[in-house]
Amino acid sequence: MPTRVAVSGATGRLGSLVCEVIEADPAFDVVARLSSGSDPEDGAAADVLVDVSHPDASADIVDRALSRGQRVIVGTSGWSATRLEWLADRVDDAGGAVIVVPNFSLGSVIGTALAQFTAPYFDAVEIIEAHHPQKVDSPSGTAVRTAELIAEARDGRPVEAPFADQRARGEHVAGIPVHSLRLAGVVAKQEVRFGGPGEVLTITHDTHSNDAYRAGIRAALGAIGGASGLTVGLDRVLGIGAPTQANRQDAADGTPA
Repeated sequence: MPTRVAVSGATGRLGSLVCEVIEADPAFDVVARLSSGSDPEDGAAADVLVDVSHPDASADIVDRALSRGQRVIVGTSGWSATRLEWLADRVDDAGGAVIVVPNFSLGSVIGTALAQFTAPYFDAVEIIEAHHPQKVDSPSGTAVRTAELIAEARDGRPVEAPFADQRARGEHVAGIPVHSLRLAGVVAKQEVRFGGPGEVLTITHDTHSNDAYRAGIRAALGAIGGASGLTVGLDRVLGIGAPTQANRQDAADGTPA
């Protein structure tokens, strides 16, 4: 019997693609396509809820799904560290499983992993992200996640960010300046720039169409059935990512990471 899936935000750009990917997989069945006009109880019979709705609505949608005992995949942006702390506690209380995916693109996830690996070696770091004009939140969830992982890899060592009090210097996320562009003709793009004496290293990822998200959607769907607790990031689903500072120290000491 196929796993029954409800999709919140099904009429949006990403939601339509999620429904398309699910329909192409015989192991899953779309039983509810939810929008802002849906009744709160629509989709209650589903085994899994995929939320790709709106940042303002996402937390309530996920909370309701956990109350029903549904497993949840969150692809909606706007899940800050504070929100994720709340979600971790909520998932522990409910005994459920939630996978939060800031970006379903494999290339984006690998780019973030490369930035995390590079982070301890450069003191100047800035992120520039660009998306289509319809994206309602900024900075993007991907940029926030990238900044947080870079800060984690630096193990508390601050980045060089001169004149940080000036608005044009961008919003600081985990101490890292993030600059957001919203432009016609863009799907999604992120640059992480590392500066050091006499050199700049740039890690760039371009998304040219929504087809870039298909493999990540399939990976999250395949993982949700065996997941437990809160998982943040497609990198955790795929088992990729740079080691943290603590893991590097363990390796140096001969302790398994």
